[in-house]
Amino acid sequence: MKALAHSPRLLALAVGGMLIVSVSAGAMSLALFTDTAAVGANAFTAGTIDITASPASALLTSSALMPGDSVNGELTIANAGTGTLRYAMTSSSTNTDSLGLAAQMTLVVKTLGTNCATFDGTTLYTGSLNSAAIGNPAAGADTGDRSLSAATNEHLCFRASLPLASGNAFQGAATTTTFTFAAEQTANN
Repeated sequence: MKALAHSPRLLALAVGGMLIVSVSAGAMSLALFTDTAAVGANAFTAGTIDITASPASALLTSSALMPGDSVNGELTIANAGTGTLRYAMTSSSTNTDSLGLAAQMTLVVKTLGTNCATFDGTTLYTGSLNSAAIGNPAAGADTGDRSLSAATNEHLCFRASLPLASGNAFQGAATTTTFTFAAEQTANN
């Protein structure tokens, strides 16, 4: 019986000893060599969308149009940005009088063929000077939108005409037109 009485004490001593050995082993296993490496200088720059037009003003001018006359002009549209862009063109005209010359005049816009004097490129727009449009300036790809890669350009040929059938009501009439080119990124759009 005496052996049984000592058994719980021995058992407690044995468990206590194992606990000490276990804690010591755990403490020793946390003693590890370690190291870290940093990867720095991660730099980011956002791209740019930058459309330019040359000339910036007075693409088409005439101070003495007669019915049947036309005036030509060449415009360079350039992508001065870092990303591919898509662009559209619209026009707005202001009649300096109440005679409505802008609505009477026609406009044709073509890509550069042989040259703008020959005017033999692909037609992008034909219609009223008052409401000219190439593509659609709304966000997203639309029919007629033009695309330019970074650091590229294209030449467009413009021809404004006063139709031969224009009557006396347009004598001395005047208008001023602005062509607006709106660009947006093509990446993820």
